[in-house]
Amino acid sequence: MYNVRILYNGCEKTIQADKGAKLSEVLCHYGISAHHPCGGRGVCKKCAVTVNGKKELSCTYRINEDITVLIEEDNIESVTGTDETKTATDNMCLCFDIGTTTLALALVSLDEGNIIATVVENNPQRAFAADVMSRIDYVGKNGVLKMQQAVISAVNSMAEKLLKQYGIARVEKLYVAGNMTMLHLFFGIDCTGMGVSPYEPVFLDKKALPSEKIGINCSRKVISLCGISAFVGADIVAGLGYVGMPEKGKYNLLIDLGTNAEIVLYSENVLLCTAAAAGPCFEGVNISCGMSAVKGAVYSYNGKLCLTIGGGEAKGVCATGLIDALAVMLNGGIVDETGFLTDKEFEIAKDVRLTQEDIRQFQLAKSAIYSGIIALIKKQKISFNDIDKVFVAGGFSAKMNLGNAIRVGLLPKEVQGRFYPVNNSSLLGCVKHACENNSFDAFLKNARYVDLAKDEYFQNLFIENMMFE
Repeated sequence: MYNVRILYNGCEKTIQADKGAKLSEVLCHYGISAHHPCGGRGVCKKCAVTVNGKKELSCTYRINEDITVLIEEDNIESVTGTDETKTATDNMCLCFDIGTTTLALALVSLDEGNIIATVVENNPQRAFAADVMSRIDYVGKNGVLKMQQAVISAVNSMAEKLLKQYGIARVEKLYVAGNMTMLHLFFGIDCTGMGVSPYEPVFLDKKALPSEKIGINCSRKVISLCGISAFVGADIVAGLGYVGMPEKGKYNLLIDLGTNAEIVLYSENVLLCTAAAAGPCFEGVNISCGMSAVKGAVYSYNGKLCLTIGGGEAKGVCATGLIDALAVMLNGGIVDETGFLTDKEFEIAKDVRLTQEDIRQFQLAKSAIYSGIIALIKKQKISFNDIDKVFVAGGFSAKMNLGNAIRVGLLPKEVQGRFYPVNNSSLLGCVKHACENNSFDAFLKNARYVDLAKDEYFQNLFIENMMFE
């Protein structure tokens, strides 16, 4: 056995490991987050840590001596879009959004119907795998317990930070929203049925149970919102409840951008929804200099000025910076309409570059989302003129340049001027439900899931929309 001394987020911990053990597996076993977006296959190179003063990939490093491991990971910058009163009241609850990448927890005043304070942290399940399907695969091989323990430990820690500020031990209720995979993991329920056809979840309905049953110590009762399908979950239902119904005779679109981008086209009588498999490129995975929205990530770029999160030296590029850079490249003729890069690579900042393969990865992601939007509109046999508002949700919607998103073909130009960023619509919708007990029946009764893999329009649209205009 060897000693593994770990320095992480200002803390120090020493654990034991067998000779030849893989460092990433040791870290995961002890619930220590080291980002493994590719699921430990050694291809993304995002899990670099410092071992005895030398950079190593934790997913390939084998332990054969006593080591000191330095893990440097900043919290992902995520804007909840909330106003905080910072004033406690007599009757309060907690609302929790379980995102694939980030966790957001709000302390809510039920007396006033507003948010007192919020805390946002990285989802520790990223230590096991980056996206939904990779986590489902992990559960199939290793069971659900470690994934559940990671998120339960995180929410207890986050709640303690919030509640301690106001001298509260716990609240009566914790409301929870998230995609159906995240909710299955939260409740410790096997989610592997959503990883293979016919992609069936164990549950879709609202769940309520005593908090102690799953190890929650910040509330007495846990209540989760309901979902629509395996890939359109409670996060989307919460978002719909928050943005509301369109005007009579009109349609709205809700687009939640992420690894699995959910798209909903709805009116007072119709609700078509789908999930477009955009892949993890928006999280920086499969992009050579890609990274999450953490300190040092380029989030804005106009060809001359390069802005980074935290204002320091550029270390990589996150989703919004990637969109901006591609718009610059298209406008300058550096990339043509097919996505061909005229030079070997394009430099955004020192040591931050985009390659031909990066552009192809983005084309796959943007085409999946854009084609999913068009497929729903075609299926409903309406035009863009029938759409009143387009709500754009997701972790990076707040800082996304909408004009550039249209330029690169991520969002349709036909509805320019009708876009409404709503940041974390899942958390905001969860808060609204906790305060108002609003019903989702008007949405759920008309809900119909469209499987894009079987859709008559989608395949042709996907090939066509790989192009840039």
